Amino acid sequence: MGRGIGIVAGSGRFVAGAVSELCRSGLRCVVLGIEGEFGPGLKSVADAFSSVKPGELGRALAFFKEHQVSEIMLLGKVRPGVVFQRENFDAETWRRLEGVKERSTSAILEAAFSFLEAQGLKVLSPGPLLAPYFCGPGVLTRAIPSPAVLKDIDFGLGIARRAADLEIGQTLVVKDGAVVAVEGMEGTDRAIQRGGRLAGPGFIVVKAGRTSQDMRLDLPAVGLDTIKTLLRAGGAALGIEAVKVAFFQRQAAVGLADAQGASIVVRAMG
Repeated sequence: MGRGIGIVAGSGRFVAGAVSELCRSGLRCVVLGIEGEFGPGLKSVADAFSSVKPGELGRALAFFKEHQVSEIMLLGKVRPGVVFQRENFDAETWRRLEGVKERSTSAILEAAFSFLEAQGLKVLSPGPLLAPYFCGPGVLTRAIPSPAVLKDIDFGLGIARRAADLEIGQTLVVKDGAVVAVEGMEGTDRAIQRGGRLAGPGFIVVKAGRTSQDMRLDLPAVGLDTIKTLLRAGGAALGIEAVKVAFFQRQAAVGLADAQGASIVVRAMG
């Protein structure tokens, strides 16, 4: 039996694939899905699985202790709206979080993880375990982006960084030097779909991390489904920040982009 790791699973189609790949690497993955957030296919790839509402810390703690894991990490997103819904929290958790001054998702998650750490669970950054899924700068596809596309990618990544720092979103849709759509509470795929309807064919999508990215609280990521959504909506390219944005199912995603003449570009940011 391999090293046990507890995974708190939020939204994002990449999560099930990431868990599957972690299991193949020899880890025993004990997965706790956040109700209303985790996607299909997660239960079938986990070594043990249960689900809780976002604010049921007592049940979360009991589940991880039952399965004898002492290290946990978050994969996927927790929508900002859940912090405003009292019904998502048990009484004890609500009482503990009432004193949190900033009602942002990251502030609530930080307070929740501080509580779990005080109970003996170590909250890990997924970065070291997922190091193979981060890309260095370069063009991943056969299609070489035009200077105009590269200009849009660099323009978009700079704004995406500022939006991420403000906890607005990490994904932007850009076309011809204009921001067409910014990711909101709906998530990356729906932001791409919305941007595609507004921009028409030939837009680009960018995703960046925060200036100071705490990967314990948020792991920016793209994957095969990101490329599928981009292509269905008429997008021409994806640009992501080097080192800070994980890329799951990369080989399949690059192959699909190559088949349809789209570009995938990884850019370093200062």
